[in-house]
Amino acid sequence: MSFPYLSDVVSSLFGYTLPLPLPMFGLFVALAMLIASHCLRRELRRLYESARIGAARVRRKGKRGIVSHIDIPPQDVVPDLTAVVMLAGIVGARLFHILEHMDEFMANPWGMIFTTSWLSIFGGLILGTLAGLYCVRRWKLSLGPVLDAAAPAMMLGYAIGRIGCQVSGDGDWGTVSNMSLKPDWLPLWTWAQTYQHNIVAAVIAAPGVYPAPLYETLMAFACFALLWALRKHPFQTGWLFSVYMLLAGVERLLIEQIRINPVFNVFGIHATQAEMIAILLILSGLLGITLLSRRLPTGRAPYTSDSTATAH
Repeated sequence: MSFPYLSDVVSSLFGYTLPLPLPMFGLFVALAMLIASHCLRRELRRLYESARIGAARVRRKGKRGIVSHIDIPPQDVVPDLTAVVMLAGIVGARLFHILEHMDEFMANPWGMIFTTSWLSIFGGLILGTLAGLYCVRRWKLSLGPVLDAAAPAMMLGYAIGRIGCQVSGDGDWGTVSNMSLKPDWLPLWTWAQTYQHNIVAAVIAAPGVYPAPLYETLMAFACFALLWALRKHPFQTGWLFSVYMLLAGVERLLIEQIRINPVFNVFGIHATQAEMIAILLILSGLLGITLLSRRLPTGRAPYTSDSTATAH
């Protein structure tokens, strides 16, 4: 059973029909951004207090309209960073989905642009990351420490966002379940679901399809736990973000094996858009881990800051 809107959840739990047309996927995305930003603030505060990252330089307009630059703790820019990344991520998620389904877009462009479903997670990740990098550069923050601090937060946000896919039934499920492979000890709902009343109005015959969002949620939470445990690593700046790229790529490459997505032919290689991006993430992550795995001298902070941080 799916719950596309908040009114569906209220009706199922309490039996009341209320006009609450808030999409559950959107609510979970908002929740994911809030929790991820809290995680990022916590990590940036830890790095700032241990002098492993410098202050953020921001523009402030005085009472007479005079613009000046001041230094503030890096965690204080997280709300602005979250807003920028969220907006860019939504645009990227929609854009990459359109590029992946150009035939459908040409047939109904406005419908695909303004639909409340069908988003490309990797598209949101790429454009959101690019927007975040622009902000980091503008605020004169050291890129490496920010990326390392963001790695666990990004994986945690991804896990929570996928819960929204599962709850709303937004079409991110897998292929038809092979019941002959199902272990007897597994409950049926963990192997096959029909996503009744899903937001895309798709009719799925019994026994159902693989609940891919559920699997992604579990894998992403496991990856977050690993990144959180490794966040105080002794290696060079950027090592943790390299681990994040490796984990994100492996997770998505695995789930694509039970997903239905358009297959593209690029230089003779047949793969989905997500598979190609996942492979690039894996290769980038392996390269980063290889280059940055050298331990720093004892007593030296694994991060360096460009300036001394002073709050005003």
